Amino acid sequence: MAGGTDDTKPEAPSPAGQAGFGPIVSSAHLADGAMPALSEVEFGMILANHAFERWMIRCMTAAGQPGLTATEILVLHTVTHRGKPKRLADICLVLGIEDTHLATYAIRKLEAKGLVAREKAGKERLIAITPDGETACRLYKDLRERILVSGAEELGISPEAMTNVARLLRVLSGHYDQAARTAASL
Repeated sequence: MAGGTDDTKPEAPSPAGQAGFGPIVSSAHLADGAMPALSEVEFGMILANHAFERWMIRCMTAAGQPGLTATEILVLHTVTHRGKPKRLADICLVLGIEDTHLATYAIRKLEAKGLVAREKAGKERLIAITPDGETACRLYKDLRERILVSGAEELGISPEAMTNVARLLRVLSGHYDQAARTAASL
């Protein structure tokens, strides 16, 4: 360095994903550890979760059922699954809902809209889909095929790759559940 100036030029910023740029995360302090790639996955899950919830709400609104939350829509699809009435405990188990009050509130709202009905089976109360609920789910499915599925097919991602992503997310969810139990015991 002659005369106190630096003759070197700064490097141009690298595009995302290339060396020198670092992982794309929501919280750099969480990525500053042994597994920064996990922070990248977490940020992707955050964005995907919010986008998925927006999609469900807007699709169900377009299907003629405005005012439902993402949880209520998930409960409706779960009750519709395989055309068999469901127990509250099974709905909560399938959807990973710990607080049964959330599912109960969703069921009450769906029941008030005439989309599900409660029925007695011995000592148990089951939640069953109504004809209006079936119609809402069918319209949602038709819109999903036209709007979402056709667009996803254009991405060129193979069904096998999608299945692998789904498998990874399920495995990670188990690790997060276990970590949550451990954190709760500290």
